[in-house]
Amino acid sequence: MQTKIIHPFKIIGISIQTTNENDLASKDIAALWGRFMDENFLTKIPNKTGSDIYSLYTSYEGDHTLPYTTILGCKVENLDEIPAGMVGRSFDGGKYFTTSAKGNLMQGLIVKQWEKIFELDLNRTYLADFEIYGEKAQNPLAAEVDFYVGIKDE
Repeated sequence: MQTKIIHPFKIIGISIQTTNENDLASKDIAALWGRFMDENFLTKIPNKTGSDIYSLYTSYEGDHTLPYTTILGCKVENLDEIPAGMVGRSFDGGKYFTTSAKGNLMQGLIVKQWEKIFELDLNRTYLADFEIYGEKAQNPLAAEVDFYVGIKDE
């Protein structure tokens, strides 16, 4: 199992609350991505530390079968300026299980990878999990996306 220590970070972006029940999350998160791209939020986030887009899952009401919040945004230096309609959050970092997926984003690549992750015997924290969409994810037909799943120190 590949693990990595993630240092504390801050993120600003747009968010929704959703659930994996009845495939609702895949529809809600696709709509959130549509809004993020259509309204060009990437250019509206202040104090970015880079151009990678984070799809972050947090505020779990239990495990992955219960409601949680998804934030689409970017890492930022600080939360001093959070534009109207956006949210800003700080995360403590910690130990993360890491994996990546390669393929066509339009053919369920992300959902399929999460289904594989759900089957793993991980001692998850359910504090913050995320994907990073960087340079390798620019071509939606042949994207490579990194996944980070918070796990407890055992």
